[in-house]
Amino acid sequence: MKKFIYIFKQIRFTDFVYRWVFVLIFLFILAFLFPVLYNIASSLLILLIFLVCIDSFILLKHQDPVNINRHAKYVRLSNGDINEIELHAVNYYSFNIKLNIIDELPVQFQMRDFKIETKLEPAEQKKFSYQIRPLERGEYHFGKINAFICSPLKLIERQYKIEDPFMMPCYPSFIKLKQYELLAISNRLTDSGIKKIRRVGHSTEFEQIKEYVTGDDIRTINWKATARRNQLMINHFRDERAQQVYCLIDMGRIMKMPFEGLTLLDYSINASLVLGHVAWIKQDKPGLIGFSNNISSAVNADRKGNQLLRLQEALYNAKTNFEESNYDVLLNFVRAKITQRSLLLLFTNFETLNGLKRQIKYLRKMASQHLVVVIFFENTELKDLLLQKPKNTFQIYEQTIAQKFDYEKRQITRELQQYGIISVYTSPQQLTVNTLNKYLEIKTRGLI
Repeated sequence: MKKFIYIFKQIRFTDFVYRWVFVLIFLFILAFLFPVLYNIASSLLILLIFLVCIDSFILLKHQDPVNINRHAKYVRLSNGDINEIELHAVNYYSFNIKLNIIDELPVQFQMRDFKIETKLEPAEQKKFSYQIRPLERGEYHFGKINAFICSPLKLIERQYKIEDPFMMPCYPSFIKLKQYELLAISNRLTDSGIKKIRRVGHSTEFEQIKEYVTGDDIRTINWKATARRNQLMINHFRDERAQQVYCLIDMGRIMKMPFEGLTLLDYSINASLVLGHVAWIKQDKPGLIGFSNNISSAVNADRKGNQLLRLQEALYNAKTNFEESNYDVLLNFVRAKITQRSLLLLFTNFETLNGLKRQIKYLRKMASQHLVVVIFFENTELKDLLLQKPKNTFQIYEQTIAQKFDYEKRQITRELQQYGIISVYTSPQQLTVNTLNKYLEIKTRGLI
């Protein structure tokens, strides 16, 4: 009995059957006026029942009519990026079928209109792909795969559910990380918007003596080696290595502000991972400190083989606790743990000049021992508002307030510059590129 109920729940009539029934009802009503139509309607009703039974039989005779599996290029999702998921379907029927696939996507996407429609021939295999863009880190649980199958008669639709438990953790953007890694290895970072910085002077780290080739700086000619070899030889220098590069990520409530679905914290985490990866490739030591009202996570700067994995794991579940950020705690931690002069890139956000002035004393004390770069965000929505032409008094008032906030943001840059602190004022979308530009500029100019 339970098996019969289970099978009965799998079938439902198609729209074609309902249209046919509507026509039969109309014919039976007309039969009161034209009795000859009664026999025609009865014959059509018997034919419909017969065909429905046949269609039900051929659809239900296979216990497992189709097989559908999920596949992903990576074992995890990349936050803020387009991720591709594949569905592989196989038809086990001996006839052509029409197949509608509804994948139960994770609740984070809130998608209610997902459907894939296709046709499969007997024993045919097909691949279908769709794209998803996660906007928050964490675990994404996929539900059942629902297959709705129709035979060539198209009278009955069979719903077949496939249990395919599928959980994918969503990590900070590793797709961008791989992209920048390949560009950094091949010295093609300029392809992604990274600027070339002209070297001023030379690094103090000597690498080797090599033969002069056209284009080399004649100021580096080694005259003693030239005399010994009887040909021009030059000293070759390289960028200093093994420098400590720390990303200080503010995880206070101000970093919860969203832009295009991602919070400022997510943008900062993605940029920190890319920066740490490029720094590791450039032979530097990447490190991390996450803070709000206390120190929430810390990874010491190092060049171990698992350093990048440690950075990812530290940031995987990092969330803001909606507390006010305590820069005094950060200063004490930096003083205690970072004894060597290092590059400190602080990802935070100051909306007003007063907000900066409350923290400037702590930034100045850090800048006395380390090279501090403060990275804060441009409010792109305010920028869009400033570009609009006001049409009434209220819009003029809005634009005036927006101009005040925009002016204060630029005042923050000048205030930091006054105390010798480097700043990066950037839109969230350009954060990664602008942060890398500043890191490479500092490294090229030998400021640390």
